[in-house]
Formats: sequence, C-alpha cells, structure tokens
Amino acid sequence: MTDCQLVLPCRDEEAALRALLPRVPDGLGVIVVDNGSSDRTAEVARSAGATVVVESTPGYGAAVQAGIEAAGTTYVAVMDGDGSFDPDDVLPLLALVRDGRADLAMGRRVPAPEARPPWPARVGNALVLAVLRRRTGVALHDLGPLRVARRADLLGLGVQDRRFGYPVELVQRAADAKWRIVERDVAYHPRTPGTRSKVSGSLRGTVLAARDFLRVLRVTRRARS
Repeated sequence: MTDCQLVLPCRDEEAALRALLPRVPDGLGVIVVDNGSSDRTAEVARSAGATVVVESTPGYGAAVQAGIEAAGTTYVAVMDGDGSFDPDDVLPLLALVRDGRADLAMGRRVPAPEARPPWPARVGNALVLAVLRRRTGVALHDLGPLRVARRADLLGLGVQDRRFGYPVELVQRAADAKWRIVERDVAYHPRTPGTRSKVSGSLRGTVLAARDFLRVLRVTRRARS
C-alpha cells in the first residue's frame, strides 16, 4: 500500500495526462484534480487508474488544496500535470522527507533550452524569490512546482491562498515554522503539445500570477510585522 499520493492539479490537460500517467512510478498513488476542464481530463485520468477530484473553485491553490485534502497518505507530492516534469523525480524528493532530511523537498527546475520560460515569467520569479530569500533566509532558487511534504504538516500550515499565490504563501509559512526546506535539481521539459501554461502561456496569465504573488507577499509582511 502506498504511503504517498501524487497530486496533479489540472485544467484541460487531457493530452498531457495520456503520456504522463503511464510513467508514474510504482508505489505512488495519483490524484488528478480537475479544476474546470472543458476537455476529457477527468475521463483520461480515470481510465489510467487515477483518482479524480473535481474542484469547481478556479485557481491553482484551490486545486492543490483539494488534492491534499483528498489524499489519505502520510506523504503528498504536488506536481504540474502538463508533462513538463519527469514523475521519477518525485522519488528522490520523497526520500528526503521520509528519511527526515527535509520537511519540504522542492524541485529546482533545470530547463531544457526549448523549455526556457518567457522573460516576463523569469523576471517575475526572480523578484519574488529575492523577496522570499530576504525575508526567510532560505536560499531558494525556484518556487517549487514539484514538491513533497508530510500531508498532516501541509494541512497544519493553514495556507489560505487559493490562486497563483499558493506556492509563495506555502514557502513563507514553512520558513516561519522553521521547516527544513531542501531543493534538488529536476529536469524541466517543454509542455506536452496541445496544452498551454495558465501562467506564462499568455500575458493575462503572467499578470494575474504576478498580482497574486505580490498580494500574498503584502499580506504575509503585514502578518509578520
């Protein structure tokens, strides 16, 4: 019986899931959170043996939270379901948490040349990370779209953001709680053809993500002062 569920927050990721789900390593359960898909995301996930959770509230954080709450395992991994990550990379991160070497293990993306994000996304990420490093003292290099932690600990942090600001608030709260946050390099590939990033895939997505990041940073700054 598995002790870790892999949560994949998804919206319109039918094409990616067809290729991704058969590659999930043995020993990991899979929860696909369908966050308002208009394609066959849920059907493809079920046919591959994944548990499907429907989250009607739009937003990355809402989908992630729904998946974590639905998991019944000791550990939870969260990974984008767009085909840009190797699911095998979950296992070394899970080992760090299982062995007590980390409370939050995060993947640091090493992009293939063709997977390099657009410059607005890179600049925005760099600015947010600079603020987080200054506030927390944690030498982060990425916002961790692939991460592993104990499920009970994640729920206990009480992360409130349900949109794109979820990873920022998670890192801030984990640092405030004195968690051991460890990064490891993971491969980052182009998205599966036929899918589009909700953040860097459009100017609107980039602007909305930046807005959510800044809002969370302002809120957590007031809470700490």
